[in-house]
Amino acid sequence: MKKVIISGGGTGGHIFPALAIANALKRSGQEVDILFVGAEGKMEMEKIPEAGYRVEGLPVRGFQRRLTWKNLIVLLNLYKSLRKARRIVKTFRPDVVVGVGGYASGPVGRVASRRRVPLVLQEQNSHAGVTNRLLAKRARTICVAYEGMERFFDPAKIVFTGNPVRRELLQSIGARDEGIAFHALDPAKKTALVTGGSQGAGTINRAMIKALTLLAARDNIQVLWQCGTLYHADLQRQLATTLPPNVTLLPFLKRMDLAYACADLVVSRAGAGTISELCLLAKAVVLVPSPNVAEDHQTRNALALVNKQAAIMIKDADIENALGATIIHLLDDDSRRLALSEKIRPLGIADADQRIADIILSITK
Repeated sequence: MKKVIISGGGTGGHIFPALAIANALKRSGQEVDILFVGAEGKMEMEKIPEAGYRVEGLPVRGFQRRLTWKNLIVLLNLYKSLRKARRIVKTFRPDVVVGVGGYASGPVGRVASRRRVPLVLQEQNSHAGVTNRLLAKRARTICVAYEGMERFFDPAKIVFTGNPVRRELLQSIGARDEGIAFHALDPAKKTALVTGGSQGAGTINRAMIKALTLLAARDNIQVLWQCGTLYHADLQRQLATTLPPNVTLLPFLKRMDLAYACADLVVSRAGAGTISELCLLAKAVVLVPSPNVAEDHQTRNALALVNKQAAIMIKDADIENALGATIIHLLDDDSRRLALSEKIRPLGIADADQRIADIILSITK
């Protein structure tokens, strides 16, 4: 029995690739015992058990990027997390530890390397995260999804694998009719999917509010708007009498595969996982990088596509005035959307999860 710890999380951008790797290990046909280690109170503590895996939580949190007494609590939680990580590694006795980024991967990766357990890192972004940069010298292999990562990591350790994505999304290719029916949309209209992620994005939501007048005037288009669970109740009250019939407001997309399937255009944040999904599905996309992420890595993710003419990027500060007109213009321009789709398609890597699983299994031998 091979034993693997997968550590990290905090956001869907870390959790979904981690689950994809775990599922690929299970599909290998070899006996693999997998334990996840995440951060207490974060979404992995819910999503991982839902997927059928065990998860242990650490009290680890990130440092505030300013002088504040709260960082003393962060240091205390880091100490507690290191102690708990030592207990977990000592008890579980993994053959390999996989760090996917996020706060929890730091203590586990550090403890694993000190106990001479091989460490594999998976870096989703074009600008390496702080945790992975700190662990890089201890890692045996670093799996990346973007070119030029030699500026962060030892080239001898880098393997270009791409980012793992949820396999069910690939099944949505060609399922437009099913997606339209599931969301009760009009099959005769072109569809834009606007999403700020499961938690929503305030700027994108405000931009949609401002765009409603323009969108309401067009009877040949429709919008599927995922506003996020944090914003839904307020938006429902605010738009109770003004939401146009061609705009569907949802707190959360239960079937992301079917939402993608019916979308002729996607407006989205520029998280690495989302971009990898859009590449595989060859979607015309407008990327709105979040300004609230470490080292502005979403802008770098987006520019990696923009520089290859594979996506359009609008800055977060500009989206409120640009969103409505951009959606209408692109839904009216079939040739522009087709060009974006053709440019983004070659950037997708469908078997990234299997590539990473093969690396892990080769180390366990």
